[in-house]
Amino acid sequence: METLTPAVHAVFVHTRDLVKSAAWYSWLLGVPFDEKDVESPVYNIPVQAGVHLTIDDHKFDPSFSFEPVKAPAFNFFSSNIHKSLEEMKDAGVVVTRDMETHGSFGWFHVQDPDGNAVMICGDISEDFR
Repeated sequence: METLTPAVHAVFVHTRDLVKSAAWYSWLLGVPFDEKDVESPVYNIPVQAGVHLTIDDHKFDPSFSFEPVKAPAFNFFSSNIHKSLEEMKDAGVVVTRDMETHGSFGWFHVQDPDGNAVMICGDISEDFR
């Protein structure tokens, strides 16, 4: 299609509690968060670059039925995957899939407050440890 740009514009994360999820994703990414900036039905996490991250509570969609996403639909990159896993565990984040590796690449899965699966990926070579 001529009118579509060959790029992903945004990822939507569906939630039951917009404030709680917005706070969690902001904490996870280390970006500023102020509850007074959260206005239903969506909150855009202030990411630095790339694809937008939008949290959506579907307040205006009476037909919406929330179901947690069990397989990650996106991932976050870590510059130190081992440290990220340790930090997640120390913070009490539910790790649903422990570290796996393939070559110099590693990943693990965590659960957001709604039970959605989130993947964390990163290079496990010595340069990134």
